[in-house]
Amino acid sequence: MSNKLSVTGPAAIESDIEATRERLAATIDELAYRASPKTIISREIAGLKAVFVDRQGNPRTDNILKAAGGVVGFVAFVVVIRRLSR
Repeated sequence: MSNKLSVTGPAAIESDIEATRERLAATIDELAYRASPKTIISREIAGLKAVFVDRQGNPRTDNILKAAGGVVGFVAFVVVIRRLSR
């Protein structure tokens, strides 16, 4: 059984360290971008638009009607509760 140890010089080690630094810097930059408030807001807005508008830009009436029905139902509920509490 032969164990071969690769002998690396200081230049190779420095090169590995520099490559690791560059990967780490790129990862940190990506995490900072993903965690920035502007990026989070734009991602959430895009997700919300996707619920109400399809890829061609046409409104998705089924989802719009569901949301409108929910709002109308909530308003009716509040009005009924207010009337009963008087």
